[in-house]
Amino acid sequence: MLTGGGDAPGLNAAIRAVVLRASALGHEVLGITDGWAGLLGEHAPSPLTPRHVAGILGEGGTMLGTSRTDPRKDEASRRAVIESVRRNDIDALVAIGGNDTLSVADWLHQQSVKVVGVPKTVDNDLAETEFCIGFDTAVSVLSEALDRLRTTASAHHRVVVVEAMGRDTGWVAAFGGLAGGADLILVPEISVTIGDVIRTMKRRRESGVPDILVVISEAAEIDGLEAQTAIDRDAFGHVRLDQRAIGAVLARHIEQRTGIEARQVVLGHLQRGGSPTSIDRLRATRFGNAAVDLVESGRSGVLPVQRAGHIEVAAIADAVREIRRLSDEYIELVRRFAGVLD
Repeated sequence: MLTGGGDAPGLNAAIRAVVLRASALGHEVLGITDGWAGLLGEHAPSPLTPRHVAGILGEGGTMLGTSRTDPRKDEASRRAVIESVRRNDIDALVAIGGNDTLSVADWLHQQSVKVVGVPKTVDNDLAETEFCIGFDTAVSVLSEALDRLRTTASAHHRVVVVEAMGRDTGWVAAFGGLAGGADLILVPEISVTIGDVIRTMKRRRESGVPDILVVISEAAEIDGLEAQTAIDRDAFGHVRLDQRAIGAVLARHIEQRTGIEARQVVLGHLQRGGSPTSIDRLRATRFGNAAVDLVESGRSGVLPVQRAGHIEVAAIADAVREIRRLSDEYIELVRRFAGVLD
């Protein structure tokens, strides 16, 4: 078992569930450290027993460590991963991760390695599943931050721009922004211009609103607003969105063009850290339990997913084929309750 990609609250709960369920079925569980990087070196996976996972249910992070390593980058790495699986007598691999980690898992499945996935990403953008491990905690952090920021914004009659996680989609910004009563939510799925934003700020202030909270997804594009462009990329080729500084750029434009004092807050890894919510703990437990049952039944290239509250099964290839965008229902809610004003 391994955890890959960005850490997310609930990973330890999933690890615990896999270990407890697999041990109950009489299987030996090996923990691979630091994601796919753990299969590239000589360090052998370590046995995990119920004793090792006692007390980790509510802990954030991952006891196995993680990384954004892509072992498919060259032929030597590809061979090393497959050889590591064989050398360590791994009968089946449980890979807990998001789009990147599960893309590697699907590749290994195609190489005849038995693999079952577990959906994890705070961005909640995996196809085939309504929710992923880590998403609920990230939303809760954002909504709580908005509750706290409302009082300080009101005291100083400011605009506060809160930048939320979301590499390609607005799930976190929309859910957290709606739950926290944001006045304006900006997500990749809804096109706006900087003129729309400035007009909305002015009209809200003219209507007597003393404080304005704006939530912007780190991947949001605003026509007429140039984010920073000197940006690094990770091992999977993704732009380092934290370096765009879209929240800071927007706050500066608002202040310059409206005269309203504006501040920006980047929640960043606060949304990844800390103890998972009860929902994420339960979701991780259900997914981990289902993943072991899939291994026990001889399945490969699949992962447990949540649909309408039920745990079902989907192909990993389908889960990573495309990014799951914010649904029409929530796009409309954002437009109605936190959209730009006409």
